[in-house]
Amino acid sequence: MTQSPDVPPLIFDDLGEAISALRERGLRLSTARRLVLEALFAAEGPVSAAHLSRTLVIEESSVYRNLEVLEAYGLIRHVHLGHGPGLYVLLGCDEVEYLYCDRCARVTPVPAPRLDQVRREIKKEFGYEARFTHFAIVGLCEQCAGQARRSGPAEPDLQSRTDAVDEHQHTHSHGDYIHSHPHVHRAAGDSHEH
Repeated sequence: MTQSPDVPPLIFDDLGEAISALRERGLRLSTARRLVLEALFAAEGPVSAAHLSRTLVIEESSVYRNLEVLEAYGLIRHVHLGHGPGLYVLLGCDEVEYLYCDRCARVTPVPAPRLDQVRREIKKEFGYEARFTHFAIVGLCEQCAGQARRSGPAEPDLQSRTDAVDEHQHTHSHGDYIHSHPHVHRAAGDSHEH
């Protein structure tokens, strides 16, 4: 799907409520559709159709068809983080938008209301009703911006992506899915974990 549908999101807290909401709207849950839905609930964040296809051992075209149906019903949406493929994420009760670091691929989920002031400023200054649900806000995370200030402007490269500094949980993208884990800190000449 190339454009995000403008349908009201379904409200649900868990898999059972999501299935009930879909059935109330008349959607039949095939085995493949249920597997895709279960995988989305098991995921730590947005995932690609290719990742779901590999994980579930289902043809990618079938995964895409089911994702498109679930998106058309307001259960999921797709988001673009950086230069990777579109990723799919559950909607549910709390809308989440994303910040994406162009240098280290850090992904920061942000509750939508926290960006309302930014939306108001854009509307006031430019007249646009800004939405950040389809495309992430791209820039440099705090650590990469600090490194850039200390070392001057540099082109992002593969080495800078693997040498990102983080002392806490780190959520990042592997291109077709995002996940969190304690991150390895490698500064120049340093190879120990924190």
